Amino acid sequence: MRMSINLGISHLRSIVAIADYASFTAAAHALDVSQSSLSRSVAEAERRLDVTLFERTTRRVELTTHGHEIIEHARRMLHDFDDGLTQIERFVTGDRGIVTVACLPSLAATFLPPYVVSFREQHPDVRLQIRDGLRQEVLDAVYSGTVDLALVTTSGLLPGLQQDVLTSDSFYCAVAPTHPFADRPVLRWSDLAGQPFIAFGPESSIAAPVRRAVEDARIELGPIMQAQNIGAVAGLAAAGLGVTAVPELVLPMISFAGLVHIPLQPTVERTISLVQVAGRPQTASTRGFVNMLLADRTPDRGADSG
Repeated sequence: MRMSINLGISHLRSIVAIADYASFTAAAHALDVSQSSLSRSVAEAERRLDVTLFERTTRRVELTTHGHEIIEHARRMLHDFDDGLTQIERFVTGDRGIVTVACLPSLAATFLPPYVVSFREQHPDVRLQIRDGLRQEVLDAVYSGTVDLALVTTSGLLPGLQQDVLTSDSFYCAVAPTHPFADRPVLRWSDLAGQPFIAFGPESSIAAPVRRAVEDARIELGPIMQAQNIGAVAGLAAAGLGVTAVPELVLPMISFAGLVHIPLQPTVERTISLVQVAGRPQTASTRGFVNMLLADRTPDRGADSG
């Protein structure tokens, strides 16, 4: 039958301190307890273990044979316990943990990386997980709680979500270098009338503002070819199959295609927001990452609560 020994951390600290200092007086001072309290703790430990741990003389306290064996185990237990407390403390203070962020592919590739680098330098033991996806996929992940926060485009209030505007980017027309538009310093949306157009799919966050801009310009585009992937849109435009309209944050992602980028007027902006479920508790590490994003947001951009 296995014997159950009920020893607490205070008992272990008491016997290890006496072993270290070979003195009840010095050990009590190191633990900041009274000598009588320390003596009771050691006596209780010996009673529960049913062994004598120390031989006491007028000058010195020495470990018994049993004491030597038990003290080594006690040291390891205290080390593991104290290390565990340290890790818990680091989690509570935000120096350890996991932060999961969902975002649009363009934001994952261009906007987010500098913040990830900075945060990892400040919190090397916090693991950042980035999940990129289409806008609705990102929002679904926030609502379901599978991610801590998200970066998406917003054009109004989202039910149940706290929204903080971080920045915005405007749209450019991207064309092949051989296109007649390539030498133009600026284009109006109305200039796109009748042009073959490479469009993003309706699930993309880019599609809606482009559609609104075209409607506001009261024009009809030429034949429309649709693609979902940013690289596919860029490749089709580079092949001369049409022009396209992309936000500024997407431009670095299509540089491989050698397209010419021309600002579009009137300016149409895509608003980038940090969104979280309103009232949902956050870990300290998540709060730290959120605070870093908010501290660096574009001036005069406020917060909306939904």
